[in-house]
Amino acid sequence: MTADVWLPLPPEEIPGLPDAFAYRFWDGGPDYPADPADCAYYVVPYMKGVDIAVRPLAAMTGVRVVQTLSAGIDQMEPGLGALAPGVLLCNARGVHEASTAELTLALILASLRGIPSFVAGQDKEEWRSGFYPALADKSVLIVGYGSIGAAIEDRLAPFECARVARVARSWRATARGPVHPLTELPELLPQADVVILSTPLTEQTKGLAGAAFLSRMKDGALLVNVARGPVVDTEALLAELESGRLRAALDVTDPEPLPAGHPLWHAPHVLISPHVGGSTSAFMPRAKRLVVRQLTRFAAGEPLDNVVLTTS
Repeated sequence: MTADVWLPLPPEEIPGLPDAFAYRFWDGGPDYPADPADCAYYVVPYMKGVDIAVRPLAAMTGVRVVQTLSAGIDQMEPGLGALAPGVLLCNARGVHEASTAELTLALILASLRGIPSFVAGQDKEEWRSGFYPALADKSVLIVGYGSIGAAIEDRLAPFECARVARVARSWRATARGPVHPLTELPELLPQADVVILSTPLTEQTKGLAGAAFLSRMKDGALLVNVARGPVVDTEALLAELESGRLRAALDVTDPEPLPAGHPLWHAPHVLISPHVGGSTSAFMPRAKRLVVRQLTRFAAGEPLDNVVLTTS
């Protein structure tokens, strides 16, 4: 009997899928396309929220692989306990690097160069000339140096930064220089003009950018969050923004979506984009290539890429 594969896109829109499976299209709607117990490979609907992502897991008694189309896997964690042992959870490494790194540079440049002020000035027909900070000669700290962090550094290269420092869970060497462990953050933060958060959301990184972290950033520094909203303590950040000591550019917030009336909307020196780091025209072709590559390997019995964990 042919195993089912659940896809969040119609299979006819994904050229190159192997013929070994029965493909079922499910984008998070109320009705399932088939019996979840027959699903061997589940590709999670993208940007549909935790409730939809984990809803079928308990009934997927035969699933062997859960494939996200997001770089993070935090939205799947509430449902992992419903899975049998030995299920592979794979992320979308290779899909979001270009888009997220691109937006990171856009947020940095827009914030430093005063673009939001210029837009407001255009609305009021005001010519807001003057001197503004440049990215050139700035010291940048990337907190979370996986594939997205590395892609961000790729795009920083032409901007003549004085220094780029890298932080991850543990020390390692790269062609560009050392990656420092998280334990060295207290010494690195006061040296940075721009601090970029691109780390996964884990128990270790939840609230990482709290009051102590922010207090060690230098006066006037810019915090850029393209990771997950809960990596930053919103109340602590609001206090720093309202004092005028720090600036921020945020693609993600906590809570998210940011509700109407939340003080972060109108805090001084903050630029907010609505979690669009990965949702660009670059997403779909890369996501389709990932799905085809993974399913081709799965059909051939070959090891899969991007395995984050195996359930136990």
